[in-house]
Amino acid sequence: MIYPEAVDAQPGVAADKENITRSDPTSNSIAAKTEKTVPPHTLEWGTYPRDATEGEIATLRHVTDRIPLAAWIVILAGAAERATYFGVIAPWQNYMQNPRGAAIPGALGLGQSMATNIFNAFFLFSFLTPMAFALLSDIYSGRYKSLIAGLAIYLVGCLLLLLTSLPVALDHGAGLPGLVLAMIFIGLGAGCIRATYFPFLGDQYVQKKPQLLRHKNGEHVIVDGTRTLQLLYNLYYWFTNIAALSTIVTTFLEKEVDFWAAYALCTVCLFVSIVILIVFAERIVKVEPQGNNLPLAIKVGLCAARSGWKLDHSKQSYQTVQHGVTVPWSDKFVDELKRGLIACRVIVSYLIFYLCVNQMFNNLVSQAGQMNLHGIPNDMIQAFSGVACILIGPVIQYLYSFLAKRRIAFGPIARIAVAFFFCGGAMAYAAGVQKLIYNTKPCYDQPRACPASEDGRLPNDINVWVQIPVYFVLAVGEIFGFVTASEYAYSKAPPDMKTIVQALVQLTACVGSALGMALSPVAKDPDVLIMYACIAGVMVLAAVLFYWRFEKYDKIDEEMNQMDFQETVESAR
Repeated sequence: MIYPEAVDAQPGVAADKENITRSDPTSNSIAAKTEKTVPPHTLEWGTYPRDATEGEIATLRHVTDRIPLAAWIVILAGAAERATYFGVIAPWQNYMQNPRGAAIPGALGLGQSMATNIFNAFFLFSFLTPMAFALLSDIYSGRYKSLIAGLAIYLVGCLLLLLTSLPVALDHGAGLPGLVLAMIFIGLGAGCIRATYFPFLGDQYVQKKPQLLRHKNGEHVIVDGTRTLQLLYNLYYWFTNIAALSTIVTTFLEKEVDFWAAYALCTVCLFVSIVILIVFAERIVKVEPQGNNLPLAIKVGLCAARSGWKLDHSKQSYQTVQHGVTVPWSDKFVDELKRGLIACRVIVSYLIFYLCVNQMFNNLVSQAGQMNLHGIPNDMIQAFSGVACILIGPVIQYLYSFLAKRRIAFGPIARIAVAFFFCGGAMAYAAGVQKLIYNTKPCYDQPRACPASEDGRLPNDINVWVQIPVYFVLAVGEIFGFVTASEYAYSKAPPDMKTIVQALVQLTACVGSALGMALSPVAKDPDVLIMYACIAGVMVLAAVLFYWRFEKYDKIDEEMNQMDFQETVESAR
């Protein structure tokens, strides 16, 4: 449930427009000032377009290129898959925690602590599998075939979940074993998708060297492939927000019909995703596997270790001059590897961030169930994270434009630090809500568990809408955090290792889920209050340490982004 951020302005460039525009400078009418997207190929001006020089890149306004049809197809397929994912996991906490026939919908009656533990185990498993699929994709099958295979495995899991959640299956004890099997298949499928989808989406835009174009009003602009790639991911996250609203439908189906109805809808959405990718297969860019450079990267690391633990000493130029040795990699590969390692260090810092966000799918669902719901399913409240992203997103876009016009840098490291602060604030607010619940009758710090609750039918007398700000604050953290992570992982990774670096993002989320499992024994009343407060404190501390340690990378971010085009810029001088 994430909203796309505005595309970043280049440092030192007053650029807040995202596309090449056409306007009549002599007209004062509103219509004349309305900006329209103009495809770069329609601007034929003498020798334009041409490769931009370093000086032009540094001083001219940067605009985005046109998003190709292939990218829109992949975005729609990805949105359908996300509708399935969020729709499936939204009812899981109730499905596992509560018994059938209780005041809160349920099926298995495992209790909050066990349900939270299983939920985190699923997240751990699904975030652990991407590395294997990344290697398979890069070395053997390619991203398209791997993605289709992952979706097929995913579909098997959804069908298992649907069939074993039918009342007749639950009556015969198939619920828990069916859920376990479904989680295995869904985890494998989701893991494959996490490893391959983001690089596959990036492949749909063939990234070009910065191009100089002249606008019809005489303005010279730079068509920036890096910014276009950022816009591509932003569009995907926008559609993801829309797709995430499937949780509203599935939680109401869970409450008003049964769990099987919710899972049936999710299965249909996933089938649609597969159909889109197969029907439009000829229009999609499919990059053939070129082999994975991970073994070569390991050799570079070993060479650096033997040469004073400095990566620059593993370069071919250094080894030839200092040791008379010819190594099977170029200086450029070592530079790309250094940039990729920076991305890895930044991504690993997301550990506590993922722990915070995962609370939305389990413990915060349970917290909502302890309050007066007024006819709203307790697991539907999490959908407000997506709603919040849609509402807050334009505000953040305006913020980016405001900063860009004034040439105020707001790089990826700063954005991530802000994301961490907001996640810490969300957990602090969740702790405050939990304290309010414990201060409220009839059951105080044992909600729905005291005799006055009439066998769990009466919650504590506090309105569930006091929880809504948690999701709005978390949404801001997601906007700044998730988009930046995907963009940073793809743009900074070496060309032949993008899937591997993306898998590392998921591995970090896996460790976050493992932390959630470690905390599951305290995810019960009344200890959960202390858990929220501790997570909040650790997250804020992590934000401070993260910015202190990595702020220097914002100063060289543009230099790293231009590394792929360095040779072209040199030749264009």
